[in-house]
Amino acid sequence: MPEMQYVDSSNIEQVGYDADQSELHVVFNDGSHYVYQGVPGEVFEEMINAPSKGSFLNREVKNVYSFVKQ
Repeated sequence: MPEMQYVDSSNIEQVGYDADQSELHVVFNDGSHYVYQGVPGEVFEEMINAPSKGSFLNREVKNVYSFVKQ
């Protein structure tokens, strides 16, 4: 798992990015952990800088990239 960082979000606790695997890791407040595959690094950077991490995830990641629930 990549280095994770806590974010200011009502729904998301931590996010991390594995550049070698192009994987976005998202840990939600309920403890669930999702790994989105094939995500470009720019998308991770945009998410980190987004005013609402949850809205960004819903708009730009979910239903765009495949995922595995850990």
